[in-house]
Amino acid sequence: MNSVLKRTAIVTGGGTGIGRAVAEELITAGFSVVITGRRRGVLTTTAEEIGAAVLDFDVTKPAQIEAALAELPATVHVLVNNAGGNTDIGAEAVTTLAGLRDSWLANFESNVIGAVLLTNAVADRIAASGRVINISSIAARKGVDGYGAAKAAIETWTIQLARELGPRGITVNAIAPGLIEDTDFFGGALSEEHRTAIIEHTATKRAGFPKDVAAVAGFLAGERSGHVTGQVIPVDGGAE
Repeated sequence: MNSVLKRTAIVTGGGTGIGRAVAEELITAGFSVVITGRRRGVLTTTAEEIGAAVLDFDVTKPAQIEAALAELPATVHVLVNNAGGNTDIGAEAVTTLAGLRDSWLANFESNVIGAVLLTNAVADRIAASGRVINISSIAARKGVDGYGAAKAAIETWTIQLARELGPRGITVNAIAPGLIEDTDFFGGALSEEHRTAIIEHTATKRAGFPKDVAAVAGFLAGERSGHVTGQVIPVDGGAE
């Protein structure tokens, strides 16, 4: 990547938590960053605070992606697929097969489909020596129902995409966070007992923060990571 030219980045789900921290990390590194998401008010506030541009659309909706393409950067140096989450949190308990199907499909759409659609939509715009960074989760290796399965799908797709884009000098990696505080992930549903139990199973004996994930994303977005691709990098404090 040419460090003289202004580099561009797209961060999905960039209004809060990990997405916001990653966007801020990239801005500090000199990127022009577009943050995307569905909540324009949240995005606008964040953009004003960190100096990003805003584009509100749903990455799981093909028509919305196609409508947004005209406003997305013509050249993309870094794409961070961060949008997603465990759609089971806060939802009613599943009691039927139909409900189970809907639960798993919702997690797959939120965490996999959006990343796949947007990446394919802008693939031709990704610069030589560009970077794609997918946000996975410790859940991919811990077995967390549909959410964990969806994140496992993100990880295997990361390997496939790395092989597809590698000949163009583009790297593709995933970051798998453990418990990260100061995010909207649990929606206030994480009990202190559960939090303590999770932390107890880490080597560092602490929860992570968005800046921990952003620091790894910053490295993967930079020039020195050019021979790192197809990898899943845990940011979980050495969780068991």
